[in-house]
Amino acid sequence: MLTRWKLEAESWTPEAENWKPEAGFTFVELLVVCAILLILASAVLPLARVSVQRQREQELRLALREMRTAIDKYKDAADVGAIAPFDIKAGTENYPPDLQTLVNGVTKANDATGTKLKFLRRVPMDPITKSTDWGFRAYGDRPDATSWGGGNVYDVYTKSDGKGLDGTKYKDW
Repeated sequence: MLTRWKLEAESWTPEAENWKPEAGFTFVELLVVCAILLILASAVLPLARVSVQRQREQELRLALREMRTAIDKYKDAADVGAIAPFDIKAGTENYPPDLQTLVNGVTKANDATGTKLKFLRRVPMDPITKSTDWGFRAYGDRPDATSWGGGNVYDVYTKSDGKGLDGTKYKDW
């Protein structure tokens, strides 16, 4: 009896009575989880790219609208005589000679104080090309002209050759 008790005492460990399966994940479970995460990530990545492109297109529309509105306000002010005649160049049809004129401003007509009318705070950056270099159309240019005729700025467009999410060229916006 002593030997049996001795053998049982020697083989007995505290873990033997309170044995529980090891906590954690098996290799197969980890592989399955990684595969699921990979599939989800591959589905989200194109959506993120489209979201970024949509944001840039929205910024492009806003920049174009801002500059076109400034050009229109300059034209309106020149038409009603609110701009001093020496600031309007001959042959420009009352359009600004360049975008920088809209930023620097022009002298107000019949104003001895030299007050300037400013139409833009700064030339906006093109979110597609990431530069402030814009394409221009002059009043005398053909609508499909690829180069600026000079003299005045009748319209602006981006110099990017890309296409928008709707399939139209950015230049045509």
